[in-house]
Amino acid sequence: MNRTLRYTGVALATVALLAGGSAVAMAAPQAVHASAPVVATAPAAATLTAKASATTVKAWQEFRISGAAKGIKAGTKVTVQQKQGKKWVSLPAQAPVNSKGSYAIRVKLGIKGVNQLRIAAGSTVSPVVKVTVR
Repeated sequence: MNRTLRYTGVALATVALLAGGSAVAMAAPQAVHASAPVVATAPAAATLTAKASATTVKAWQEFRISGAAKGIKAGTKVTVQQKQGKKWVSLPAQAPVNSKGSYAIRVKLGIKGVNQLRIAAGSTVSPVVKVTVR
């Protein structure tokens, strides 16, 4: 038993000398201390902004919602969502994010009153934009 431990120790020391010390680091990782802690940075969270071209429109009058998409690939479709009761419902209005990270969507609304709208791309959503339909 003692011979095995002795031979293993001699073998590790020999390998360490030949490899320039890297084998010791592999054989005994608890003995190796990093000079600076390694900090993993999380990817930036995707964000969407939204701004309506008008705050008050007539029923079925077209207006635009535009904004910027950060952390979202160009070509990704963004969709307009409308709050109906307690649910967010996706409308058929979509547009792709362009290469500069912006988008513009044409929207027509028929539900009179204050409409709460937001832009969605996957699980990323913009702040709510309110548009009144008269």
